[in-house]
Amino acid sequence: MDTCRIKAYAKINLGLDVLGKLPNGYHEVKMIMQSIGLCDELTLEKAEDGITLTTDAPGLGTGQDNLVYRAARLMFDTYRLPGGIRIHLKKNIPIAAGMAGGSTDAAAAMKGISRLYDLEVPLAELMRLGVSLGADVPYCVLGGTALAEGIGEKLTPLTPAPDFYLLVAKPDISVSTRTVYENLDLEAVQKHPDIPGMVRAIESSSLQGVLDRMGNVLETVTIGAYPVIGALKRRMRELGAVNSLMSGSGPTVFGIFLTEQAASFAYGQLKNEGVASQLFLTTPT
Repeated sequence: MDTCRIKAYAKINLGLDVLGKLPNGYHEVKMIMQSIGLCDELTLEKAEDGITLTTDAPGLGTGQDNLVYRAARLMFDTYRLPGGIRIHLKKNIPIAAGMAGGSTDAAAAMKGISRLYDLEVPLAELMRLGVSLGADVPYCVLGGTALAEGIGEKLTPLTPAPDFYLLVAKPDISVSTRTVYENLDLEAVQKHPDIPGMVRAIESSSLQGVLDRMGNVLETVTIGAYPVIGALKRRMRELGAVNSLMSGSGPTVFGIFLTEQAASFAYGQLKNEGVASQLFLTTPT
């Protein structure tokens, strides 16, 4: 095999709690992660030497600072692979949007190289390697529905979340994850999401149990700085979402709908209103 294509799925957080700050500067978290149908696509091709990354995303760097490039370098160095590789990244996931776009692309690159070179690297090993690239990479290697703890690298796979329809909206702003965490005042957080209760709800296939427990403590920072996020959440509910939440550190907002028709109606309304620069209809995957 000289070429392969692989999809890199975005994630949302059905629940995101921060427990405290660790001595190394990272934050201890407890989250319910869910991969969704929105995805990037990577095409990988063996080359004589070097790592070459191209993309259709204007302004996205393709050098050594890009996580895909770093993931490829990590795989080549770890497994002493011969030759080089060319990777083309087709972007659909919004950039700097709280959906792990960079992390999932890195995870896909690792899995693609393992497939391309017939390495058959176990997922657990790719997850262990991936944490050196970023805390979300191990989850993106795993995918599906999972409980994430520690800095996000301690993962417990869960049964698939109950079925629902998603409307994903990204306003025309970008948010720095580091800045959000630096400005998080945990003593001021009045309500923390019930993550253990959400795990039980997922295991019993109770969508209502999930909806009742959704929450993201990072909203206390991001919505204060960018009120449009709070406005999007309210508008989603007005248009029929049974709940709405900011994903990760933002600014992306998602709404959960019980029917495809309801989600499509809300999509049309938000598109006409122009309150989000990017809109997607999708489902959990």
